[in-house]
Amino acid sequence: MRHTGPLSGVRVVDLTAMVMGPYCTQIMADMGADVIKIEPPAGDNTRYISVGPEPGMSGVFVNVNRGKRSVVLDLRYGEGKGALRKLIGQSDVFIHSMRARAIAKLGFAYEEVAAVNPSIVYTNCYGYGRRGPDANLTAYDDTIQAECGLPFAQEQLTGEAGYVGTIMADKTAGLTALYATMMALFHRERTGEGQEVEVSMFETMAAFMLVEHANGAMFSPPLGPAVYPRAVAPNRKPYRTQDGQISALVYNDKQWSAFVDAVKPAWAGEHFATLEQRARRIDTVYALLAQTFLERTTQAWLDLLRSLDIPAAPVRTLDELFDNPHLNAAGFFETVDTPNGPVRFPGMPARFSRTPGRIAGPAPRLGAHTTEITGEPAATREKQ
Repeated sequence: MRHTGPLSGVRVVDLTAMVMGPYCTQIMADMGADVIKIEPPAGDNTRYISVGPEPGMSGVFVNVNRGKRSVVLDLRYGEGKGALRKLIGQSDVFIHSMRARAIAKLGFAYEEVAAVNPSIVYTNCYGYGRRGPDANLTAYDDTIQAECGLPFAQEQLTGEAGYVGTIMADKTAGLTALYATMMALFHRERTGEGQEVEVSMFETMAAFMLVEHANGAMFSPPLGPAVYPRAVAPNRKPYRTQDGQISALVYNDKQWSAFVDAVKPAWAGEHFATLEQRARRIDTVYALLAQTFLERTTQAWLDLLRSLDIPAAPVRTLDELFDNPHLNAAGFFETVDTPNGPVRFPGMPARFSRTPGRIAGPAPRLGAHTTEITGEPAATREKQ
């Protein structure tokens, strides 16, 4: 593996599993960090949750663990603990996704890790922050979506409570863990001080949902419920056309005026002339637009709206992303040779002019780097 990028030279001890933590450290690896993934003898469960070219190499695992090195350590026993302490002493970041009492029981709470390496950045990835009464509850993406109000918001939108079609809580919390860790590393570069960082899925998603939905509920006294009406308007959905569907947002006053002048819908008038007026009756506006979009084909609408600089896009499938002309022209996908053949990975959305990142290599087989990193075969990590 060749590590290049803005994090080149940073070593990360990664005790995370599933998606939240591994997504965070995947980006670190893409950006040049040497990420050492510590796994129990049975491996990260994500190795086995979806289709893959061989057992233990599921598609989800391969994507979020690309470019890392795998070390098998059984942390229930002294030898495994000793090997981990040695790695901690040589590393810049320690990140885990266990509950507070579980990591403390193993002997790797912040105080114990900092005793080995005082300058380390220690990141906790929790379901719930440890200062609240739910600190020790088990959490997964679905339950955190429910806790933070996502199914409630979906019910306002669709009429039925439901999860969104992606593991949003895991990924949003993973990105939060990434920026929090980077901030702590920046502080260490300026001061030499290591520190402990805590990122919880629930608090992250509460903050995420309340960016717009806090709305009138923030004020004292409250000026309205915690909801942003446009986001949950039942008629906010792709518009049907003569031959398919289109996503379009005729939003600001300039766009609205251009649309009305070009299309001349019979229902348009002064009562919809300003964004403030439309915002008050946003669901009605969406319903009226829906009637109008039925009058032309998808391509005709795309041509018109884009000529007016109004945001519009076709409704694509996920499979279509792999053949998207823009993504392909931008070099978004990176093909990496692996022991199971070439894998076309979705690449990095952030570009650096002087220190560009890249996918350092394939995802590791279980324990593939134990000997390389510890000098001992994986088998000796298990109970003696």
